[in-house]
Amino acid sequence: MPFIHYHISNNGLAKACCVANIPYGNANTQTLTEIWNGKNIKELRTKFSKNETDGRCFVCHKIEASGGKSIRMETFEKFDYQTIATDPKLPIYFDIRFSNVCNFRCRTCWHGASSKWFNDAKSLHTNIGKKAIIKNIHDLNGFIKASGEALLGAEEFYFAGGEPLVTEEHYKLLEWLVQNSATKARLRYNTNFSKLGFKNYNLIALWSHFEEVELLASIDASHSLGEYIRKDMDWQEILANRKTIAAYPFIKFKIAPTVSILNVFHIPELYETCRQLQMIAPNDLYINILERPSYFNIQILPNALKLKVMEKYLEHMNTDKPEPINKAFQSILDYMMEEDRSDLYPLFLEKNGELDQLRGEENPLSFYLGN
Repeated sequence: MPFIHYHISNNGLAKACCVANIPYGNANTQTLTEIWNGKNIKELRTKFSKNETDGRCFVCHKIEASGGKSIRMETFEKFDYQTIATDPKLPIYFDIRFSNVCNFRCRTCWHGASSKWFNDAKSLHTNIGKKAIIKNIHDLNGFIKASGEALLGAEEFYFAGGEPLVTEEHYKLLEWLVQNSATKARLRYNTNFSKLGFKNYNLIALWSHFEEVELLASIDASHSLGEYIRKDMDWQEILANRKTIAAYPFIKFKIAPTVSILNVFHIPELYETCRQLQMIAPNDLYINILERPSYFNIQILPNALKLKVMEKYLEHMNTDKPEPINKAFQSILDYMMEEDRSDLYPLFLEKNGELDQLRGEENPLSFYLGN
């Protein structure tokens, strides 16, 4: 990642990736060139060039140790590391979180990644700052001007959030790329898939300029359970949006559930539902295993509940399913069983119960997760 990747997160911090807390500098006070050639990133490149590990990369290593596929491994598959590492002049893979603007209040999220979370966060005393919206890039035009050469030569842009499809800066960057004929880059999105437009921007028209557009829809469950986990989601709206983009075959679509204690029991049903509704092709499941907050991590389930989850998955894993799907299901089980952290299970009941009370909701998972 430090050889190819430029990630901007909360308050403009440039970090190694969206998972590890490895800061390089700040995009609001430094240019891309200063950060890309700075001391912090060079130290990490040197360490990785020697095949040394970094403790701050523990999330990827834990996923890999349990047989899953990490962001690190995905990046190796997509990019020619051996060529790039010899001379990392400019980043070719961008992940810019322009702000925390979002229209959902997902249970496993927080104020730093969702402006809609602000009021709940204030009630729970977990808000960061006194305003709902947190701008990560303070001067978009200045950022583009300072980073233009790298942006024009990028191979991939990954947009997440907040929610990128309701973030105006995302649309302005796409327009700038189109105006400058820089449309060969892949566009990849992690999106709640609730909106396919914003203000007067024509999203489909903008996407049509690019060679590859992939949507990873953050759908954790279908129907009412999905709406419970991802507060403000409307399942029928998701179905309507899927029908809309079906008319544009250049847009690739996958479901990308974040696997947590809230939905681990239902991932097989989600896959089956989406297949029956013809929302996805047989292999179009992208698994994100939640690491934090720890009280939503599937490793905290008591062993009796883990065995229930395992029984459910084994019922669904068979020769009729594509091998990648069976492997994805198995990676969830392997990660879940890798470590016993059930001492945190009471904390889950407490924290989830606080949100239920705050939002006036009833836990639909009580039949197997407890009250």
